[in-house]
Amino acid sequence: MSKDAIYIALAQIPQGKVVSYGELGRRAGLANAGRYVGTTLKQLPPNTQLPWHRVVNSKRELSFPEGSEGHVRQRRRLEAEGIVFNNGRIDKSNFIN
Repeated sequence: MSKDAIYIALAQIPQGKVVSYGELGRRAGLANAGRYVGTTLKQLPPNTQLPWHRVVNSKRELSFPEGSEGHVRQRRRLEAEGIVFNNGRIDKSNFIN
């Protein structure tokens, strides 16, 4: 049931905005669930239509190792939506309030 809540909250993140893992958990009604959210997103099928790429870590960075396939894929998707990076960090203006 909590996975469904995460999926619903994830689907509501608008294009051009991002949230942290912890914030996505709060939006799903799960307190202190950042790690659980990360584990849940890791289990999404490769062809998912959910915007997994709009979830980043609390340091405003991508969690994939820099230069990895996942990092490159996520960054490209975010930049295509107008997300701005400064020294590898996402600008605060791109976060949902």
